[in-house]
Amino acid sequence: MSETASPAPKTPVDFWFDPVCPWAWMTSRWVLEVEKVRDIEIHWHVMSLAVLNEDRLDELPEEYARNMRPGGSTWAPVRVVTAAQQLYGDEAVGRLYTALGTRFHNQRLGVNRDSIAAALADAGLPADLIDHSDKDTYDTELRASHKEGIDKVGQEVGTPVIAVPGPDGTEVAFFGPVVTPAPQGEHAARLWDGTLAVASVPGFYELKRTRTKGPDFSNL
Repeated sequence: MSETASPAPKTPVDFWFDPVCPWAWMTSRWVLEVEKVRDIEIHWHVMSLAVLNEDRLDELPEEYARNMRPGGSTWAPVRVVTAAQQLYGDEAVGRLYTALGTRFHNQRLGVNRDSIAAALADAGLPADLIDHSDKDTYDTELRASHKEGIDKVGQEVGTPVIAVPGPDGTEVAFFGPVVTPAPQGEHAARLWDGTLAVASVPGFYELKRTRTKGPDFSNL
């Protein structure tokens, strides 16, 4: 009697995002495309642009800084996602992120209470989660998740952060990839394969060029 071979384990991908960041949104849609063509398992985590920038708000453009300050619009979505994770588990995070990002970025409905409420309904989550928009109930957990991601890459970066297995199995984390529009199909797979390739090189840190266009959501 022959034994059935166990399926190979999926490659884990840890992904840190702030729902309001259009570049993180683009990268997240790429990772979901990769999931269709490569055996990966995505683990979603929150990070916060407001937390990242809280010690240098005076250096930022005023409108951007105003959104980052306590009570600013940047805090509400990440607090709601954190509350969803704490109360309903990790599986809720990816669902809610997709619902929020679709409204914020694809549909351009704005980062506001109405968009968040509609996203909760889209994700099949309780409407009262919106009450966490302006509550600090889970800010300790939010900051811990943020710290876990940013500690892997350093303070000089933003969102997204992804972590993939390196050559010896330990995680290697990067800011990015920053790409627009989100690659699909085989293009998505090739970028993924390249990400694993650079992660396999000891001492690899950065590959970068100046962005010449803004986020393009036309294929999402």
